[in-house]
Amino acid sequence: MEAEGRLLGPPLPAGGEGPGIESHLSEGALGTARGPLLAAAEVLALDDEEDDLEVFSKDTSLAEVNSFSPSVPISPSSMINQYKFEDGPELRDLFITVDDPESHITAIETFITYRVVTKTTRGEFDSSEYEVRRRYQDFLWLKSRLEEAHPTLIIPPLPEKFIMKGMVERFSDEFIETRRKALHKFLNRIADHPTLTFNEDFKIFLTAQAWELSSHKKQGPGLLSRMGQTVRAVASSVRGAVKNRPEMFTEMHNYMETFSQKINLLDKIAHRIYKEERDYFNEMKEYGPIHTLWSASEEDIADSLKGIASCIDRCCRATEKRMAGLSEHLLPILHEYVLYSEILMGVLKRRDQIQGELDSKVDALANKKTEKDQFSEEIGRLEDKVEHANNALKADWDRWKQNMQWDMRSTFTNVAENNLRYYEESQTRLHFQILLQKMPS
Repeated sequence: MEAEGRLLGPPLPAGGEGPGIESHLSEGALGTARGPLLAAAEVLALDDEEDDLEVFSKDTSLAEVNSFSPSVPISPSSMINQYKFEDGPELRDLFITVDDPESHITAIETFITYRVVTKTTRGEFDSSEYEVRRRYQDFLWLKSRLEEAHPTLIIPPLPEKFIMKGMVERFSDEFIETRRKALHKFLNRIADHPTLTFNEDFKIFLTAQAWELSSHKKQGPGLLSRMGQTVRAVASSVRGAVKNRPEMFTEMHNYMETFSQKINLLDKIAHRIYKEERDYFNEMKEYGPIHTLWSASEEDIADSLKGIASCIDRCCRATEKRMAGLSEHLLPILHEYVLYSEILMGVLKRRDQIQGELDSKVDALANKKTEKDQFSEEIGRLEDKVEHANNALKADWDRWKQNMQWDMRSTFTNVAENNLRYYEESQTRLHFQILLQKMPS
């Protein structure tokens, strides 16, 4: 595995690098800025000896790469920007955009389609640009085909088909935009994957017109084939744990069980913080106008009351910006990795199923006195299949962990930057208003 300090992805955009941003904040405000979300980030630390999931406190690689001058103020984003990456981003040859959602209403259903625009320089494509429309069911089909073709690769997650009642209405603008962003990320994660990007079904998804895609779907595995896969999966689960599972995959399984618990906890904490922030914002919106009305009946302190109302209004706008940062950056990333944890457990289970097939054949051969040649040939085929599955998962596992570490670092750094800016703006405005009130008339 590569050096732990290495990150995947482009550097974060510069932000919050003004002179001494921390110097404008009181110790209490800075502590609040680091509040529950950054404390929650530390939940990802599995234990003192496990660094794979560390995103802040125990990972000193960011500080060790460069020697920062004491005179230069350091903010989270400036640290990231000064980080020296070992490798620059590889040249991309496939660019995908998901946009322009359209609602379709028929006699039996209502659904949304999205425009998928693909631009490429690859020789296997007949054209350099394609534009097709796809609905959610088409994305589900693509994901299932990728899982069938690559059972031990980590397929990126799709947003859920159904949403929790009371969270957001289906087919609302908010729901459609949230899904569009998730579908856009899904396709681009596939495009960036060294193996999945060359899958034939992925190419057909990007290029075929609706009727061509419908025809291609009918050529997939039939009902009997899918039933056979289900029967084998059930049989594998009945057999229980595999006998000869390599220690590496047992460690992966334990890792993902812990990761799943903690990323789900982070997801719940983030949603609770966002809800509390939204409730606070709604109350603050009503608080400012009260002072404005009050000033009309109190001439002696009218200016002070109007100043407080103005300060509250500005703080309200700052809070709204911070809420937008949570909903656009933090919540989607955390929930994506909640889904990733489910996908990883499924991948490990499929690897165990392949291993289980080999174990059962080896046991059968040991108990058979005849047909040894036939069994030996089948065991050889299954051994190759297990080796291929193991190698694919090991390579994808390292890649996924590096991407996860990058996403967590950049996400929580973004949260910290947004909180620092929020408290700096709010406190500066409040102090400015207090100074104005102290000035002689």
